[in-house]
Amino acid sequence: MKKMSMLLAVLTLAPAPALAADYKCQGNRVEKGGSTQYTVRTSGADIVIEKGGSTRGKAVKRGGDYAVEVGGSTQATIENGRIYKGGSSWSSVGEAQRVYDCPDIVAATLWVLQQKGQL
Repeated sequence: MKKMSMLLAVLTLAPAPALAADYKCQGNRVEKGGSTQYTVRTSGADIVIEKGGSTRGKAVKRGGDYAVEVGGSTQATIENGRIYKGGSSWSSVGEAQRVYDCPDIVAATLWVLQQKGQL
């Protein structure tokens, strides 16, 4: 009985396995289940997210930060590992990377576009 209690205690304290991200960057592609969902294009420091050849949104470098734009309108900014909407903290780049296993700015841009219904 003591062994069973100890085993139960150990299992209770054991960390849960980390969940894998839904999407993964492979080169300039963003894949889900091995199938390409989006294409990432770069132009200088700017990053463009495309689906089926049409632009969904982009991250435009402004100083040391990035602005996530849709149709030329700023939807959010990415600064120091945080995602801001209207000047208020909205999320973190780390949170975006839990969904999109991609470089920081790409993951944050995809996350913002998803939140805004642009993907």
